[in-house]
Parts: sequence; structure tokens; C-alpha cells
Amino acid sequence: MCRMARPRKPLLSRDRIVGAAGALVDSEGLDAVSTRRLAAELGVSGPSLYNHFRNKDEILDAVADTVSAKVDLSMFDPADGRDWRTALHDYAVSYRAALTEHPNIVPVLARGPGRRPAGLRVADAVFGAMVRAGWPPAQATYIGALMRYFITGSALGSFASGFVDDETAYDPADYPHLGQAHLLAERRQKVDEGAFETGLRALVDGLALQYAQLGTVRPAPNRP
Repeated sequence: MCRMARPRKPLLSRDRIVGAAGALVDSEGLDAVSTRRLAAELGVSGPSLYNHFRNKDEILDAVADTVSAKVDLSMFDPADGRDWRTALHDYAVSYRAALTEHPNIVPVLARGPGRRPAGLRVADAVFGAMVRAGWPPAQATYIGALMRYFITGSALGSFASGFVDDETAYDPADYPHLGQAHLLAERRQKVDEGAFETGLRALVDGLALQYAQLGTVRPAPNRP
């Protein structure tokens, strides 16, 4: 009995296309992605990609959604037990960690979830948890937006790496308070993570003050 020969290359699939596109975005940035480049990377003809995606934007949306899928949402499960403040904090840390691994896709994520399933699950989880905690729906919407602004904004660039490591660039005659600025670049991770945590705690503490003023809900719990 004759057996059919196996294809020399794996069959083209959405997952293969997204994987190749994600690798290109990570290594070379958004501008490196084109249907022609992806077809060459995958060893297929360009038109074959259109059996799975209509255009480049759909491919980038799918890449972005793989990053959203990495965000831990367990803290928003009603059975989890974390209060809303701790949940927001832990969610933000998880989201930023996912973006830190794939910084080049952040501009796509910053546009919002659109029709992306994983992105919509993130938005749904945050909104649902805030409403269950006693926030009015409008305020819950504002909180979801605020968290996305803060998290994606923090991942769009590094404050610390914005300074050069040349001590002579910061003449004390011109910049009397930047005598140590040349050290920031080499301490990038510590500075950027410290700034994120400081801002996140200030944000959540500020929300807790508003929460306590609602009058129809429980007093805010202790900070995480």
C-alpha cells in the first residue's frame, strides 16, 4: 500500500504566520512586517497569506493579541479573594511584564482591543471586577481606560535610557541638579521599575480615596 509523501514544509496556518510576524516585530520592529517579507520568511507565496488574513493590520492585531493573552487575569476571578486594589496592582504588574517582553508591539496595543478576543477579555475582566467591587459602571470604565493609559504609556519608552552615559553632557553650570544623570542609563531597569511601582501605588491610592467617597460602598481596604 502506497503512503502519501509528507509535505516538505509545515502547512501554512494562522499560528505560523502570527509566530513569524511576532518574531519580526520583536527583532526588527513594526516596519519590518510586510506580507512579502512574511511570505519569504515562511517559504510560501505572498497570496497564500490572504487565505488567513486580509492584510498586514490584521496580522499585527493577531500578534498584539498573543501578548494580551499572556496577561494574568486570575486576580479578577470572583473566587480569587483579592480586593479590588490588590487586583488592580497585580494586574498592572502582569500586564507591564508582558509588554516589557514585546515592547515593539506596544503601539498596536495602545490603540485598544478593537475586535481582538484576548484584548476584549482583559477589558471585560477589569470592568466586571470594578463593578462587582461597587464602582459605578461609568467610573469602572474610566478605571479600565486609566490603567491602560498608565501601563502602555510606561512601556512605550524608558525614562532612564533617555539620558546619555557621558558625564560631560550635564555641565553643572547649565544643569545644577543633573550631576548623576549620566548614571541613569546603566541603572535603567531599577529606575524604570521603581518609577512604575511608585506611579502605580499613587494611582491606586488615589482611586481608593475616590472609592471611600462614593458613600454607597464599603470603605477602601488596606493598600497591597
